[in-house]
Amino acid sequence: MRLDRFICECCKTTRSETKKTIKQGRVKVNGLVMHDGSFKVDPMSDVIAMDGQELSYEAFSYYVFHKPHGCVCANQDNLHKTVFSYVPMNARGDLFTVGRLDKDTEGLLLITNDGVFSHNLLSPKKHVAKTYFAIWDHPATEEDVIAFKEGLDIGDEKPTKSAKLSYDECDPTHVTITISEGRFHQVKRMTQAVGKEVCYLKRLSMGKFTLDDTLAPGEYRSFTEREMNYVTEYKGGHF
Repeated sequence: MRLDRFICECCKTTRSETKKTIKQGRVKVNGLVMHDGSFKVDPMSDVIAMDGQELSYEAFSYYVFHKPHGCVCANQDNLHKTVFSYVPMNARGDLFTVGRLDKDTEGLLLITNDGVFSHNLLSPKKHVAKTYFAIWDHPATEEDVIAFKEGLDIGDEKPTKSAKLSYDECDPTHVTITISEGRFHQVKRMTQAVGKEVCYLKRLSMGKFTLDDTLAPGEYRSFTEREMNYVTEYKGGHF
């Protein structure tokens, strides 16, 4: 990678700003001042510093975020807090959410800049399972369980694929729903198809990724070593 490109991506500076910085002798590579922006560097092995501060380059970033109620999945919003009000955008400005959750939906949200990983998790052909906890306005029944399993007409061209519905016997308004699709407002529409309404919705898992019990709403963390192994599996198509 060219040195000037590395500086641009790490520091989110313009090409002209970067060129000026390098010409001023403020950048060192392995302890040596560099004045040539076209100099080739290896971000993984070379030590690159600007104004005495070592710069680090991550090709990809991965975060687990506990999305709170009222937060929207957008880079900017004039009315509401966004995901990136909680998770700082990286220097290159290329982080995005893997799919979306409604403003009033809480729970697990993955954030990355790895397009292949995101595509494989979201691809309809992959049938990645997503599990939600919901509170309904009326108790769930065994008939609802059967209807979810058989698939529901929610107004689309095709009925939904088979989904798993279970409920708390002590409080049947508390339900857990697992779907393998990603249709618009799918859980809410499936709930309406059996004559109920969703009062509260929280995503618990997406594929092998689960919401960390230690993460409070609005908190985030980097992927664990085990989760990075999941990334390799999903990118390789080994589901």
